[in-house]
Amino acid sequence: MNALVEIRDICKIYNPGENEVKALDHVNLMIYEREFVAIIGHSGSGKSTLMNMLGCLDVPTSGSYYLHGHDVAGMTDDELSDIRNQEIGFIFQGFNLIPSLTALENVELPLIYRGVGKRERTELSDRALDKVGLQNRKDHKPSEMSGGQQQRVAIARAIAQAPPIILADEPTGNLDSNSTREIMEILKSLHEEGRTVILITHDNEIAAQAKRVIKIMDGKIVEDYMNDVQEALPSGDIMDA
Repeated sequence: MNALVEIRDICKIYNPGENEVKALDHVNLMIYEREFVAIIGHSGSGKSTLMNMLGCLDVPTSGSYYLHGHDVAGMTDDELSDIRNQEIGFIFQGFNLIPSLTALENVELPLIYRGVGKRERTELSDRALDKVGLQNRKDHKPSEMSGGQQQRVAIARAIAQAPPIILADEPTGNLDSNSTREIMEILKSLHEEGRTVILITHDNEIAAQAKRVIKIMDGKIVEDYMNDVQEALPSGDIMDA
């Protein structure tokens, strides 16, 4: 497998000075193409900050982040925006759907911003909703759907233009057990199709369904292992811990 993500000695410091908070503390990490990775940690562990780095939503205070071999840390805001639009499908805990739009219109919205023509974006959105089992709900608004159905709309929106990376931040955090199973099955199927899936969670049971688990604590990676073989992976942070 080729390296998709390479993080080298990244630090992220908020409020530099006497009251500074080191959200990430000399993190080293490699994620490979077509992996299914769970990043797990408690509130305040640094996992959300790491997610923001991986998703090009924030830049490190120091260190380097390479995506497909390109140094992300030195890119302009416009270049980062292009990467987010073309490379990454985001799934958030809060769904982030527009209440006044139908499921189909919610999925189409990012495609409008990307300049995709009407016919193509409708076809892409229809296909994405079908993939998550919501073809018969495409004309319904969020208020007419369950939490699980709303999250499936959010997933359809994330995958409509087939980005190679799916970045899911606590995607089952607001869902019941049945909806959680449905969402995890969809994420597994996306991985089987060849996508790289990076899942951020605080839940051990959710993390256990990924192929690889990375545990973060106090801004450092403290564990990194494969779920199927329980074999530890090399990590600079583990050796330093």
